[in-house]
Amino acid sequence: MHITILANRPAMPNLPTVTAFLKEQQIRIVDTETLPVAKTLASTRCAQRWHLQSESADLESIAWSDLGLADNVDVNFQHPSDAISDIKLAVFDMDSTLIQCEVIDELATRAGVGEQVSAITERAMRGELDFSQSFSERLGLLRNLDASTAVEIAKSLPYTDGARELMTTLRARGVRTVIISGGFSLFADHVAAELGMDEYFANTLEAVDGLLTGVAIPPIVNAEYKEAKLREIADSMGITLRQTLAVGDGANDLKMLNAAGIGVAFRAKPVVRTQARYQISTVGLDGALYFLGNRPG
Repeated sequence: MHITILANRPAMPNLPTVTAFLKEQQIRIVDTETLPVAKTLASTRCAQRWHLQSESADLESIAWSDLGLADNVDVNFQHPSDAISDIKLAVFDMDSTLIQCEVIDELATRAGVGEQVSAITERAMRGELDFSQSFSERLGLLRNLDASTAVEIAKSLPYTDGARELMTTLRARGVRTVIISGGFSLFADHVAAELGMDEYFANTLEAVDGLLTGVAIPPIVNAEYKEAKLREIADSMGITLRQTLAVGDGANDLKMLNAAGIGVAFRAKPVVRTQARYQISTVGLDGALYFLGNRPG
């Protein structure tokens, strides 16, 4: 059994919290392995795998991610059976995952209701509000916004660090990459094209005479839709869910993350971090490669 440690710096820092815990619990490090980092990120990343043994500690039940965050690194436990080398499908949330913003908040800012919508978004992502209900409420505040505003925003989206490197590697390995987003199709279309992804599923904004109506055309991409779409795509490919990767940050991603073979909570809200099997909080999206039984390259 081993832990995978990812750090957002060129050399692994001292890990006083992690090492002190290992000593306290009498967990032995039997081997350490420095893992290669994508050449384009070599100056800003480092990764190690520590192989552990213990006669008494339940390694799988330890809150490794919390220990890692105390040392400003990402630490994830992996049982040998988790090292999946045959991932065929990778699905991603878009907002605050592939891109460093929530597009509905960007639209709201242009409509003059930014603070109001952002507050609702934050509560929804924390799981405090029903996604579908809060989504409709936020959309209603965008009524009569010029639809061309969305096109302008799409041209200047801030992409998450490591997103391009991750997609390049997955594409080279023949992995199908898909956006399943509670955001909007106009943005998802742009992001998928920019990152070289295979397809996307997202909400469609309704517009009449060039103005947003404040509603989305059904079906609404909520938590249930995301999980169902993951299962549907995997079934259409003739693969099992064990051969899938899912990455997201919000409460509406949890069903999808838990259904996937490898579900990664990326810079996620607390409610997501406590329930997802894998977590990335300090490095970029490329860190997901280390959970697949494969290495970047």
